[in-house]
Amino acid sequence: MDVFPTTKHICSWAGLTPTNNESAGKKKSARISRAGCYIKPLLVQCATAVIKSEKHPEIRNRYLRLKKRRGHKRAIIAIARMLLTAIYNILKNKESYNAELYKKSDVLPVDREITVEQAILLAKAQGYRIMSVTT
Repeated sequence: MDVFPTTKHICSWAGLTPTNNESAGKKKSARISRAGCYIKPLLVQCATAVIKSEKHPEIRNRYLRLKKRRGHKRAIIAIARMLLTAIYNILKNKESYNAELYKKSDVLPVDREITVEQAILLAKAQGYRIMSVTT
């Protein structure tokens, strides 16, 4: 794993990073290059199997949240990237898989409170127009 300095490098090499297939109005090839033609389909199949399995609910929960926002295909690619990152860290650090790291990120904080001003700013950032209520 010393060939790849970070997980970003191995994900790029495997073809699991977002790309811009259009530049200056010219469409680039959407063909998978490098090792992605072998590793990417394998990781997508693994990701599909893992989200259907009940053995790792932390990965399935992550998939379900991503699917709501991004759709099935992008969520599967994100899970495949997550698996490749986990495999990289397992091999690089010579340690076993730790599901607790993913479970902690799924739990929302209990004390989630914001002020009225923060809520208004958040709504404005989302594109809502704020109207005052007259009574």
